[in-house]
Amino acid sequence: MTLTQEIITILMVILGTVTTRFLPFIVFPSGKPVPKYVKYLGKILPAAVFGLLVVYSLKNVDILSGGHGIPELISITVVVLLHLWKRQMLLSIAGGTVCYMLLVQFVF
Repeated sequence: MTLTQEIITILMVILGTVTTRFLPFIVFPSGKPVPKYVKYLGKILPAAVFGLLVVYSLKNVDILSGGHGIPELISITVVVLLHLWKRQMLLSIAGGTVCYMLLVQFVF
């Protein structure tokens, strides 16, 4: 990249960051009530993201080779148990990821 292209790229990243940070405060000012569809999205999107992570994580699992999906099954169980215990999505995702990585690196 030339120096001009690098400067333009940096400016575009800054513009995108600033826009995404300030746009919600401009569109939804503090004095007005939050629209119903935004509240709905706030309730439904965390579960949708969790579901998307499950599908994405399991899309290439081949139960007929390697560990036969055992590390994935154990990690899913850890995620479910952590989520039922603490009800914190970030902890569940992190716990499942750490469990899976340890199983793949040291066991399977």
